[in-house]
Amino acid sequence: MKKLLLVFGLIFSHLIFAQTAKEIIDKNIELSGGLTNWKLLNSVLLQGKVVLGIKDEYPIKIYQQRPNLTKTLIVTGGKETAIEGFDGNKGYAMNYAANKLQVYPEYVPESFDNDFIDWENKGFEAKYLGKEKVGEIYCHKVELTKNVNKNLYFFDTKTYMLLKEVKKDETVIYSDYKKAGNLTMPFRIESSSTKKDGDYVMLFNKIDVNKVFPANIFKF
Repeated sequence: MKKLLLVFGLIFSHLIFAQTAKEIIDKNIELSGGLTNWKLLNSVLLQGKVVLGIKDEYPIKIYQQRPNLTKTLIVTGGKETAIEGFDGNKGYAMNYAANKLQVYPEYVPESFDNDFIDWENKGFEAKYLGKEKVGEIYCHKVELTKNVNKNLYFFDTKTYMLLKEVKKDETVIYSDYKKAGNLTMPFRIESSSTKKDGDYVMLFNKIDVNKVFPANIFKF
């Protein structure tokens, strides 16, 4: 009898956790603009500055468009310079040793959406892992898994906004949420990476959504 109760208890707790993970993600999507508005998002233009290390600071402009087109430019000496991107076929990144942009055959573009947007239809599994602090803020901790890929998401227990994301080689902290069109987005993104010189902070002063970009904007 005790064994049966234990089995039923485990099944019941698993169902509660699975449901709770879905509810947390659904709440985030609802409060940040709604699934319809996220699906209608076709392009984003982010403008502000990027801070590298302690003193290196540059104006930055990031173009993103479905399904995975992206282009990042920084301003040095009053001139815009492309440092990374994906044109739909090839990935590019700045080779600072050679001081030139070059093709990277193994470049893997990121998805335009966060993985947890419409996660069920993308084939992910979600699991609730309890509460954990990010700084001084209590967060719901959710794990999203697909094949060998596994990401952790930390949602503020009060606002349900995403505060932290832990990927394989990178941890990202999100803050300073503001409205951008019909959506609520972070205007401060801080990344720490296992890769050499991979840490940065991006501070945006303007985010435009669903702008129509010039046809050649993603060419390099």
